[in-house]
Amino acid sequence: MPMDMIVDGRGYGEVASALVANGGHQNFDPGLMRPYLDARARRCVTINTRRMSDDNKPIYRKIMTGNRGDFVTNATTLRKNEWILLDQAVIHEARKRLRAWSDLSAAASYGGFNGYGKMILEHEMMSDPGEALVDMDGVADDRDDAPQFQLQGLPLPVTHCGFSFSKRRLDVSRNSGTPLDMTLPEAAARRVAESVEKTLVGVQTGLTYGASTLYESTSKVYGYTNFPQRLTKTNLATPTGSNAATTVANVLAMRDQLTAQNFFGPFMLYHSNDWDQYMDNDYILTGGNVATQTLRERLQSIEGIQDVRRLDFLSAATNPFTLIMVQMTSDVARAVNGMDITTIQWETKGGLMLHFKVMCIMVPQLRHDFSDRCGILHATTS
Repeated sequence: MPMDMIVDGRGYGEVASALVANGGHQNFDPGLMRPYLDARARRCVTINTRRMSDDNKPIYRKIMTGNRGDFVTNATTLRKNEWILLDQAVIHEARKRLRAWSDLSAAASYGGFNGYGKMILEHEMMSDPGEALVDMDGVADDRDDAPQFQLQGLPLPVTHCGFSFSKRRLDVSRNSGTPLDMTLPEAAARRVAESVEKTLVGVQTGLTYGASTLYESTSKVYGYTNFPQRLTKTNLATPTGSNAATTVANVLAMRDQLTAQNFFGPFMLYHSNDWDQYMDNDYILTGGNVATQTLRERLQSIEGIQDVRRLDFLSAATNPFTLIMVQMTSDVARAVNGMDITTIQWETKGGLMLHFKVMCIMVPQLRHDFSDRCGILHATTS
């Protein structure tokens, strides 16, 4: 999946270069590349004013494009209702494949900033200073101690997928009264969503950007299964359908491993797709072999475990019998949203070809403390 960046006002990659060429370098607003015709057939764009309403929502404003150099100069081709139809298809498809991302976004999200205006999102890790003394009169000299800080950076790449169709196809759709075929935008949205999900799970390598001496390590996007500071367990018992109690013991050991590092939940337990036949098999049988509980339900009843879920992209072929336990708090992982999934448009060949990009800045930020302790545990069989 392509990823572009804008550095010092210069675009690197097709999408970033197009944004810069169309004025996007001034405020990095993709709305500048979403022109439409309003009810009075005027060429318009809707931009983010960078101001917030009283209920803390962004305020948008419609502006005329005209021939001003500040705004979009390519011809307007889509009407507003066509943009709405396009966006509905894109958003609908994007939501289908973001299970891990949706969980993280609901538990610990970070957004509300202009992702195009930054290349790196920085945060600091701090040591835990201080020591309490115990004596009978309280006159012993306390130790002077100050916290230590370490800076770390997270790249903010653009994930995107493109599609195009001819101006003639658009005209035929309008003249015949039939809606545009949404197969291409739906497929593009699906590819973007899958890339975001795979990066968070760790089955797709995240982007590396720079090697600054300011940071503890090279700034790179990591996922649950490739984060260097994650905890690991390599002796999971392979399930057979008759050793469900062993799986419960393994999960309890995983929880103990995390609590030993001062992470106490709530935890999300994810599993590869080859676990399904065991997770949903009978765990407790009463007289007459009547099932009263599955293995999944037994694991969900463990204190601190929020849910037990399958990750579609954690496949048996590449990650057999894998479990991931994650503390769903912002000090462990955050869903950084620098730009929602959106679609931009431009023209080539004298306006005969319409090009579109479904794009977003949605990046997982996995975190550890100053002592390299992390609330993510990646467990595999021996």
